Amino acid sequence: MDLPIILADTPRRRLRGLLGLRQPPQHALLLDPCRSVHTFGMRFALDLHWLDADGAPVRVDRAVPPGRVRVCRRARAVVEVPTGALS
Repeated sequence: MDLPIILADTPRRRLRGLLGLRQPPQHALLLDPCRSVHTFGMRFALDLHWLDADGAPVRVDRAVPPGRVRVCRRARAVVEVPTGALS
């Protein structure tokens, strides 16, 4: 499944992220820069694809449920996608 990617490149857009959505979106969200993500207030789980400064994958956290915090110090950015959307 190909998902369009929306860029969250301002502090406000990164803070808002995917919060407030009732259902998983039909897009991915790229937060850049970003080294930590919270899922407080989310209504669905996320897969987090962490990227380094060159855009290369660093780590993937799968099925992160609501109410969690994830940090990746080696990352420069993260792509948030609904769980399983890229499987």
